[in-house]
Amino acid sequence: MTTATITHRGTALLLLIGGLIGALASGVLAYDRIRTLEDPLFTPGCNVNAVLSCGDVMTTWQGNLLGFPNTLLGIAGFAALAALGAALTAGAVFPRGIWLGLWAAVAVGFGFTVWLIGQCLYVIGALCPWCTAVWAVMIPLFWYVTRHLAAPGSLLRALPHWLVPLAGYAVLAALVLVRFGTRLL
Repeated sequence: MTTATITHRGTALLLLIGGLIGALASGVLAYDRIRTLEDPLFTPGCNVNAVLSCGDVMTTWQGNLLGFPNTLLGIAGFAALAALGAALTAGAVFPRGIWLGLWAAVAVGFGFTVWLIGQCLYVIGALCPWCTAVWAVMIPLFWYVTRHLAAPGSLLRALPHWLVPLAGYAVLAALVLVRFGTRLL
């Protein structure tokens, strides 16, 4: 098995598993949002404390940016990623144009995720546990799809494949700890 085959297979599995995790997180949030609309006294199970609170995040304008819950975009987008990952895992080969479209979609999703991270940390002042699961998925998705498209021998391919996601997680953890510290517990 060549390095390119292993890289391709790893990216395919990441799309499949990341898509499934993202779709699950988005689905649970959509369910909780519907329940809060039906019953204003409903408390989502992910409301843990004043900082870890899905309810505080999902009811903001940031949680409904296009006039409907962001979770609906998540369900559709992550389901599409999972489907593409399943097809690739089964042996499908996509032309570069499909990969570029996938990269564009993941890049938009990553940009949106970074914006939401900033909003949660510095405007809303709360973290949604299911949202953080989506953040955790978007970091490697963006990196590995970007790396997959990089030219052989480029810096993106020369870096250890785990370095950028690990650095992303470290920066995110540091931002959360600096912002909320012991209030997370």
